[in-house]
Amino acid sequence: MTVVSKRLSLATKGGGDCIDVTEQVRQELQASGVKNGTATVFITGTTASVAILEWEQGILEDFRALWERLAPQDRPYQHNIRQGDDNAHSHARAGVLGQSLVVPVVDGALTLGTWQRIVAVDFDTRRRTREIVLQFMGE
Repeated sequence: MTVVSKRLSLATKGGGDCIDVTEQVRQELQASGVKNGTATVFITGTTASVAILEWEQGILEDFRALWERLAPQDRPYQHNIRQGDDNAHSHARAGVLGQSLVVPVVDGALTLGTWQRIVAVDFDTRRRTREIVLQFMGE
C-alpha cells in the first residue's frame, strides 16, 4: 500500500468564500501514482470546511444563503461575547459542514460525478491563508 501526503495553500476572502480545488487535487493524485484507493481532503482550522458541490453561480449563492439561515452572523453567540470575537457563526457553520471528505480513486481518477467539484469554503470574517492536506492511499 502507498500513502502520499501533500499540502495546498489557498488565499481566501472569508465570508463564505468558495474555491474550487478539484483540478489541484487531480494533479496531486496523478503525481502520487496511486491508481486505486482513496483521496482524503482535509482543511485545517475551525472556521473552514470542504464540500462537494456543483460549481454553478446559482448553487453557490443558494449555499451561502443556506448558511445565513442556519447560523446567522448577526445573532448573539457566547463565543463572541466571551472572546470579544466576531466569528462564532463561522465556527458553527464549519462544525456542521466538516473539515474533511473522502473520494474513491479508481484507475487513477477521482470518482466524481459529472457536476461534482471539490470546494474549500472559508466561513471566517476575514481574509486568511488556508492549508488543505491531501492524503492518497492505495495501490
